[in-house]
Amino acid sequence: MNVFPRSVVSFFSVSLVAFILICLGDTPLLASGGTSYEQRITRLEHLAELNQNSQASGNSGDNAWVLASAALVLMMTAPGLILFYGGLVRSKNVLATMMHSLVLMALVSALWMVFGYSMAFAEGNAFVGNPLTYFMLRGVGGSPNPDYAGTIPQESFMLFQMMFAIITPALISGAVAERIKFKGYVLFVILWVTVVYFPLCHMLWGKGGFFNWSLGGKIPVLDFAGGTVVHISSGVSALVCAIMLGRRAGYPQEPMIPHNVVLSLIGTGLLWVGWFGFNAGSALNAGSLATSAFAATHFSAAAAALSWAAVEWWHKGRPSVLGAASGMVAGLATITPASGFVTVPAAFGIGLVAGVACYFAVTELKAHFAYDDSLDVFGVHGVGSIIGMLMLGCLANPAVNPAIATTFQVNGLAVSLAGGLAQLGNQAIGVLVTAVFAGGATFILLKIVDAVIGLRVDIEDESTGLDLTQHGERAYSE
Repeated sequence: MNVFPRSVVSFFSVSLVAFILICLGDTPLLASGGTSYEQRITRLEHLAELNQNSQASGNSGDNAWVLASAALVLMMTAPGLILFYGGLVRSKNVLATMMHSLVLMALVSALWMVFGYSMAFAEGNAFVGNPLTYFMLRGVGGSPNPDYAGTIPQESFMLFQMMFAIITPALISGAVAERIKFKGYVLFVILWVTVVYFPLCHMLWGKGGFFNWSLGGKIPVLDFAGGTVVHISSGVSALVCAIMLGRRAGYPQEPMIPHNVVLSLIGTGLLWVGWFGFNAGSALNAGSLATSAFAATHFSAAAAALSWAAVEWWHKGRPSVLGAASGMVAGLATITPASGFVTVPAAFGIGLVAGVACYFAVTELKAHFAYDDSLDVFGVHGVGSIIGMLMLGCLANPAVNPAIATTFQVNGLAVSLAGGLAQLGNQAIGVLVTAVFAGGATFILLKIVDAVIGLRVDIEDESTGLDLTQHGERAYSE
């Protein structure tokens, strides 16, 4: 709270500078051909006003961190996810798979500008924001929105959140790789982000959202950086897509060997680095909470890589390079909802569990039900974040994020959201609602798209490869 009005502070600041100039005064205050005392005072007042305006627009350090984090999250899509997914498919489908992520950088950005940001973060009801409030980003500029981030311009917050909207449907593309029509994919994504992502984003993070623990929600679900909004929604939707599209021709009898694991490993490294912006950037400032989320993110990924490699070594007799990389991604996806609420040892434990659970999800579970989730989106992102959300319900620590002990109120009394049975129940409700909503909506949207323009390429196009049949190009010259 400011004790003195800004005008008083500005007056004393200007007076102090003027006094210093007089004391140092090698230059006369009114010199022939020089600058008059009144002109100098006017200039100093102007500088003071500019400084006040700068302070009113927020903290420059926080803004720099959030903008850098936005760039890191965009890097997760391109080149991170593009390389990770592109290396895992057969050579005849490399460009088509990469295009699934690349096109979303443009398509989702346009939707976000027109109405997506408003649906996600404008005030509305408990399930969706008013799409007209920030239509075409009207009113989204240099002034902070104190409901979300009081030290950075709202435009910076908007850009950061847009990167999440871009990568989420891109994750789904891994489940339908090598067999979906491009036009069908584009229409599905337009509908999916509008019907599923934007409302879910509002429900968890928007003011008055049903699950928003800090801004007037009904059920307080903790989700720091997108366990429900990003990973469970995309993971469950990916599973529905894989089942409804059917298995690739020849699967599982024919081997579907990745054509270039090196590309995938480069993508893995970029994803890990970008994830620091994803999780630590979600603190929306450059303070200690960002540091804590950064540390939790790193140690969870490390633990999951070790546990996946260890269980694969035990189960198959040797650890694979791709397995270790998959473990890293599983650890990152699993810690995402918990990164701003748990200690480093807890994050390490979450990662250890994630590596083992996700390994069996992409091997035993997938084989048992015989679905063709091409690049294991559900097994890594869906299963991983479900585990992360539930473990967070047990491990949320007010020492890491004090706000969870005092912010949520019932009948005017603060209710602690620290780990325990009560919060585990809240987390379970959030997981269940997200899975049912995303899965059910995806089923309906796929039916609509298939009826309108079709979803799956014919058998000849699939055999030739989607690079040629969908885009008229080859990734490699022969």
